[in-house]
Amino acid sequence: MPRKGEQFAGLTVAIVTPFRNDRLDEAALKKIIDFQIEAGTNCICPVGTTGESPTLTHEEHERVIALTCEHAAGRIRVMAGTGSNSTQEAIQLTKFAKSVGADGAMMVAPYYNKPTGEGFFRHFEAVATAVDIPIILYNIPGRTAKNMEPETIARMAEIPSIVAIKEATGSMDQASRLLAETNLTVLSGDDSLTLPLLSMGGSGIVSVVGNIVPQDMLKLVAAWKAGKIAEAQAMHFKLFTLCRDLLGLATNPIPIKAAMKLLGRDTGELRLPMTPLGPAEEAKLVQTLKTYGLLS
Repeated sequence: MPRKGEQFAGLTVAIVTPFRNDRLDEAALKKIIDFQIEAGTNCICPVGTTGESPTLTHEEHERVIALTCEHAAGRIRVMAGTGSNSTQEAIQLTKFAKSVGADGAMMVAPYYNKPTGEGFFRHFEAVATAVDIPIILYNIPGRTAKNMEPETIARMAEIPSIVAIKEATGSMDQASRLLAETNLTVLSGDDSLTLPLLSMGGSGIVSVVGNIVPQDMLKLVAAWKAGKIAEAQAMHFKLFTLCRDLLGLATNPIPIKAAMKLLGRDTGELRLPMTPLGPAEEAKLVQTLKTYGLLS
């Protein structure tokens, strides 16, 4: 049975939101988008967790979505982050994303208020009823404080416009149930679990390290799809080391922004309460990038 959201298969990169002097750096954002297009990335996701959506003003959030859609200009798909723990706010953001041409809306599970299963269902049902746009669920209980259980997700999968899920529980059992019990397109929410998820029938990855090495993540996905298992495994272990040593340094997006600064692709600026890496962590990051071959 074909899965509902295969237009979002492959590599989606959750792009950072670049700042300069605590303001949105629009020129840098355009360069980030062009970099992903040139790499052959299938889709980009602005204003997700990696895009520091919690610290953007509503105006900035909408501006990032609008500028991304405008600059992408049909050259790459855009999966805009429009989730909120307020259903009305989620509806407003999703309506805006549709109005400026987003191809889909990635919506994180409502955080902090910890809804029941019925609450999760009604939240997403309300957005799907209000806005006709493909919706990608985003389940990351490590950030939201509550897992969306497979039974609840299976109910949501019956809603026509809910087409995919970014699965970031880290549980292969949960991912297996979603693949077995729904026709949602399942995308890994953890870079290091891309190959395991693909092997079970997943369709791709919403990636953080893709901000710096999209070509390598594309090679992994392409190798698996072509049946080149040994090649896919080799790319998995190469990327696994990078993910472990980079993303393990601090909370996302602190390490990826630091890496982009070292590679000359971003200022590295963060918004409080996110703070930069300390000297010891930065030294480790430099060594990680050298070992991978990104720095000389």
